Amino acid sequence: MPQPTHEELLALIGRDYYLGNRSKVEIATTYGISRFQVARMLDEARAEGIVKIEVRTPGSMPPKDLHQLAAWLGIRKLVVVKTAGDEVQQRDILARAVARELMGGVRAGMTLGISWSRTLDLAARYVTELPKCDVVQLAGALPVAGDGNPLELIQRLGQASNGRTWPLWAPLVVDSAAMASGLKLQPEISDALRKADELDIAVIAIGAWAPSLSTVWDRVDNAAREQGITGGAVAECSGRLIDAAGSAVVTELDSRILGVSLSQLKRTPMVVAVGHGAERAAAVRAASAAGIVSTLVADESLATALIKEKGRQETDQKVIDSKEIDLKEYQLKEKL
Repeated sequence: MPQPTHEELLALIGRDYYLGNRSKVEIATTYGISRFQVARMLDEARAEGIVKIEVRTPGSMPPKDLHQLAAWLGIRKLVVVKTAGDEVQQRDILARAVARELMGGVRAGMTLGISWSRTLDLAARYVTELPKCDVVQLAGALPVAGDGNPLELIQRLGQASNGRTWPLWAPLVVDSAAMASGLKLQPEISDALRKADELDIAVIAIGAWAPSLSTVWDRVDNAAREQGITGGAVAECSGRLIDAAGSAVVTELDSRILGVSLSQLKRTPMVVAVGHGAERAAAVRAASAAGIVSTLVADESLATALIKEKGRQETDQKVIDSKEIDLKEYQLKEKL
């Protein structure tokens, strides 16, 4: 086979990273280069227009800043909505944006998977129609007083798409690993979990591993919370914990979860994630680093917090680079 040209290699790496949700390490192994070369080539692919990142915002934030933020996060698309003073109103604004992404992204014959959160439950209500597709429930039930549940969400999307639904007839978190293993032996549960291997598009919510920032945190005991913290968890997606570097945090809780795995999400071509609030900035960074986000729907407060963090990181890197240059100059003078 002829070797790809440099431009073709940029396109292949860009496709693998942004569409295939493959990590820089995986791509580096495939093409026999370092992950640092992968990062530089992704930058070059964007600069040359081989890879284009879409940013859409109805708010007042400069598009240039948001474009750079999307590139920094390593995601393909960033949708920013205004920040509302009321949490109920904020959830409604985010839900409408998620519904638009969902209706615009699904194609006939696809397999759509959706997790559960208050925002996603509301988003399903705003989905008026979908092409015929399979709909998979990605997380077991975690009922919250006054809100809907995953089964109703799946039924609504199934009616909108007139396709087959794959409900997950189980809680998201059970009391023990043995109980989870037993439930997975049930055909209707195992079939839904396996169907997540075939996802074309997934919709998830990003929570932070902290009080009131994750519905799972609020439903488990202190021992499970502390295990996650000790393991470095900062983000939670469908009960799966992620550290700041984007690696899975495997604790005893992980064996009690009935829901989509991080590896299944990484293999999904398109993952729409929703998050809001400045306090979830670290969680969004972690989920993006994990390679499970291709489109992010966020509010302005979250986007602003991420832009500030990007600026701090770039400033720190400049200081490190400056020190390295000073050291090299010193070493050169010593040799002379």
